[in-house]
Amino acid sequence: MGRRFDGLPIRDELRNFEPYGAPQLDVPVLLNVNENPYPPSEATVADITASVAEAARGLNRYPDREFLALRADLAAYLGRESGARLTAEQVWAANGSNEVMLHLLQAFGGPGRTALSFAPTYSMYPEYARDTNTGWVVGRRSEDFTLDQSKALAAISRHRPSVVLLASPNNPTGTALPIQLVEALAARTAGIGAVLVVDEAYAEFRRAGTPSAVTLLPSYPNLAVARTTSKAFALAGARVGYLAASKQLVDALRIVRLPYHLSAVTQAVARAALRHSDELLARVGQLRAERDETVDWLRAQGLRAVDSDANFVLFGTFRDRHAVWQALLDDGVLIRETGPDGWLRVSIGTGAEMAAFRASLEKVLKTDGGRQS
Repeated sequence: MGRRFDGLPIRDELRNFEPYGAPQLDVPVLLNVNENPYPPSEATVADITASVAEAARGLNRYPDREFLALRADLAAYLGRESGARLTAEQVWAANGSNEVMLHLLQAFGGPGRTALSFAPTYSMYPEYARDTNTGWVVGRRSEDFTLDQSKALAAISRHRPSVVLLASPNNPTGTALPIQLVEALAARTAGIGAVLVVDEAYAEFRRAGTPSAVTLLPSYPNLAVARTTSKAFALAGARVGYLAASKQLVDALRIVRLPYHLSAVTQAVARAALRHSDELLARVGQLRAERDETVDWLRAQGLRAVDSDANFVLFGTFRDRHAVWQALLDDGVLIRETGPDGWLRVSIGTGAEMAAFRASLEKVLKTDGGRQS
């Protein structure tokens, strides 16, 4: 792979890497990147269209660099969704939660510093560390994919990272962290002068009674909680991620962001979508129910399936998961080959898409290629 860069002074740590990306294939059933399968309503589309048209009339000018109106809208949404009382100055936004995370590592990582997480988890985390010259240390989750509090606290004390990255619900396992665990880690990271980042990209799909980490923000100025509109809001194509934290933490991100990083069009789309949040989130309950039914169905087939608080399910285990993935793809169903060896992940789609997935997997399980490990 490195020969592609012969004659170019690419950084050594990048030389043997391929660009990140899940397969984007033209097949009938797409269940591999945790998208919301239901598009925005016509009313939402009309509002977005009108808002973008208005923004377009001023595209000769740079966008609002601080986008406080959007940040206020996001703070108000989090107040309704999680009961958090936040000001606009406590919210940040960027082009997807990926850029929010990169801002965090640019501000609090860097040479001589370390980021810590616990695998299996989101595969982009080590890439954020690599791209910011931040050291990367990864611990392990338990066999059931939960996080042992004593081991996590010990890892923080041992490695003394400047940033700890935790996804809740976790990707690819779907497991959420107990709020008591998050608080214990927030206290320990505060004690060593580190930032704790809780990535809640799938928070709207969490089961009833699971509080958001944003409720801890008043007590922990070192805590940052990342969210996105890509999943529950059905806005993956808009690329709008955001973060809630203390004002001083957000101010640190303002230092490292590129000038005018959030376009006027993006701001207009996001604010229009937030005006329709109730409508956009109306399908969340339906997707939760479909997710839980999928877990039950997979277990009825003799497979392991992880209880999920997200809009996907990790299931297995297979002797040759790639063969199973390929057989499903050959049948027109694209899921994700990710997570520990032997496991696969399926995003929750429409009822028709999930029926197609079940029918395809049933066929695979009857073949030699579908043997379980």
